[in-house]
Amino acid sequence: MRNAEAGLTGGPTETPVFRARGLTKVYEMGEVKVHALRGVDLDLYPGELVVLLGPSGSGKSTLLNILGGLDTATEGTVEYRGKELTRATERELTEYRRRHVGFVFQFYNLIPSLTALENVAVVTDIAAEPMRPEEALALVGLSDRLNHFPAQLSGGEQQRVAIARAIAKRPLVMLCDEPTGALDAATGIVVLEALERVNRELRTTTALITHNVDIAEMADRVIRVSSGVIHSVTRNERKKSPREMRW
Repeated sequence: MRNAEAGLTGGPTETPVFRARGLTKVYEMGEVKVHALRGVDLDLYPGELVVLLGPSGSGKSTLLNILGGLDTATEGTVEYRGKELTRATERELTEYRRRHVGFVFQFYNLIPSLTALENVAVVTDIAAEPMRPEEALALVGLSDRLNHFPAQLSGGEQQRVAIARAIAKRPLVMLCDEPTGALDAATGIVVLEALERVNRELRTTTALITHNVDIAEMADRVIRVSSGVIHSVTRNERKKSPREMRW
């Protein structure tokens, strides 16, 4: 399947939130050139939950970082709600990340000296129309952990604090890079339930990177990436809840 065909297969009739065309990313390491992305075409739609599936080094994180304004493409274009991110200034990208995108990474990046509530409040202090930190933590099931410090929380609880921090600014987009990668299966399921609930209740367009094929069963669409190329895009006729999945 050609990249262009793969990126466009199975999408709704709505206007895409993201429209990427011909995305290429080349990293130069001395005299060596590493092609992380090779002419990727991709559309992401309002309110959908998409899983980007592929092995380590396949280009998934590079693609997500370009969509999130954390990295830039060597060639190609990315439009976010009709505005071309590839032409944005650094100041515009900073504003875009602050107002529109919630990031969740494999490692939680919480501030050790702050409570769960205070870690979330750090973001709400700079957001335009934030939800209350208590509300964000309730949405991920942590109302009883507001005043606990990261060292007093399990790995799964810390990741849910990180999710609450990401959603507290009411982002239109959630970009999640291996959010369960450092967790055991049982804890990972709880984290995936939190992400699924955010997607369902807030209608946040969610893209989730994983190399775990079982997690793909909770997605609206599954995008398989390998060697910097999208090889297929499939739609799940029936999405599974995280509790139904085993790995």
